[in-house]
Amino acid sequence: MWFRLDTALTGIAVCATAGLLLLPHARDAGAVLAAQDDPVALADAQLSSALRNDPALLARNIEEALAARDADLAKSFADVAAARNVQLPDDLSRRVTDAVADENSASHFASRFATGFVTGNADDVGSLSGTVAGDLFVFGDIRDVVREGKHLAMGEDTDHLILGLAAAGLAVTAATYVSVGGVAPVRAGLTLVKDARKVGRIGEGLTAWAARSARGVVDGPMLRAAVADASVLRPGQTITAVKAAFRTEKAGGIVRLAGDVGRVGEKAGTRGALDTLRIAQSPKDVTRAARLATAKGGQTRAIMKMFGRGALVLAAGAFNLSMWVFWALFALLGFVVSIKATTERITWSWLQRSRAKRARRDLAVRQDALLQDISRKDALLRDLALRHPAPACSLAPVLAHG
Repeated sequence: MWFRLDTALTGIAVCATAGLLLLPHARDAGAVLAAQDDPVALADAQLSSALRNDPALLARNIEEALAARDADLAKSFADVAAARNVQLPDDLSRRVTDAVADENSASHFASRFATGFVTGNADDVGSLSGTVAGDLFVFGDIRDVVREGKHLAMGEDTDHLILGLAAAGLAVTAATYVSVGGVAPVRAGLTLVKDARKVGRIGEGLTAWAARSARGVVDGPMLRAAVADASVLRPGQTITAVKAAFRTEKAGGIVRLAGDVGRVGEKAGTRGALDTLRIAQSPKDVTRAARLATAKGGQTRAIMKMFGRGALVLAAGAFNLSMWVFWALFALLGFVVSIKATTERITWSWLQRSRAKRARRDLAVRQDALLQDISRKDALLRDLALRHPAPACSLAPVLAHG
């Protein structure tokens, strides 16, 4: 009995200990699983878990960003620290402020603007401004259309994605002028996607989707005719010819993608948009990134740096997270079963003791009754002997029998 009770109590102790150890992980896993359809809630849940497990995470990432001379990323981690009420060392905060001020200086901005305008490559605010300016003046898009269009006309390898983006850019640029900047995020998004494609910073899945979508945007034969005598020096003629070959009705997917990228760039910065294109595998990922950037702003880059595509969608980690919850529930079930077994064994022991106690009490009552009966018979015999005296020899058998 005592061995069985000790086993049940041991089960309670083991399950309770396992449950306490698993509870924080299961709580975090449950929060992440519950937030898998909301990128903002998903990011918050993962941040809470990461900072609880590693309080120095933000400071360490800021140091790494400063060492890589990425002031924008360091500022993003500092924004996360401020939003989460994480105290950073004063020296570290001052270094972040100085790095951001240096990167945003007029001379640095002018240099990056010129680089973006001439080369069409953007990796920060200054170079993006120059690249967008070049595309708004149709210089960049005409350059790309002429280059890729001639490859197409001559049967050479053609980057259909760059061609489709540039053709869409020419149409969107005209709309930007008409709406006085109303579609500027789309214009900037097209430029960012095009630049990311040039330097190979678009995720493989998103590249495949965008390439398929871009193939139907441009009419090949009409474009060949358009670029036969196209030139950057004759922008009006080139734009008219390219727009005739551009199929607006088939450009919806690319334009929506560009709009989402533009919103990410508007809220999280140019590098945030480029980071999004690097980790995204589908347009839905970019849409979720736009929702995240709208809510988190400057924190977006830091979140995507820490969690990658996991900041946008819950994919491979779902099974591991489910296992944490499963084992926590298993420990809880074991705890409940052990309590049940302990309760049953304690109850059974109490019943056994009560039954034994009752049996002993009944035995004592019967013994008392028997002794009282013997005493009563003895008293009767003595009374009889006193009333009817007889020779000792005649009473001996009676007394012996009694």
